[in-house]
Amino acid sequence: MSEPTDLDNDDEAFAEATLTQAIENQIESGNPPAAKATYNKLSLVGYAHEDILNLMAHVLAIEIDALLNEDRAFNTQWYENALRALPELPPEANQGDDEQV
Repeated sequence: MSEPTDLDNDDEAFAEATLTQAIENQIESGNPPAAKATYNKLSLVGYAHEDILNLMAHVLAIEIDALLNEDRAFNTQWYENALRALPELPPEANQGDDEQV
């Protein structure tokens, strides 16, 4: 019975590594610009590298989850706004609210 847990842990580790790599690529490429700006802002106020990547990866995961659940395109505006708001994490169900304002 421990095999499903091992598989779940492997899947979770893979997802985390993939999200972290995506964030590192965004920071390195400067695309979107909010990625590098957010990294720099959080670094300047004392956040550790790994903590910053985890926060940013969490925001990316929220958006990916929403686009898969809602069968829609990636909401770049919401994503960049959510990154810029870090270290405050966004509510996980409010991606569409940005377009109404």
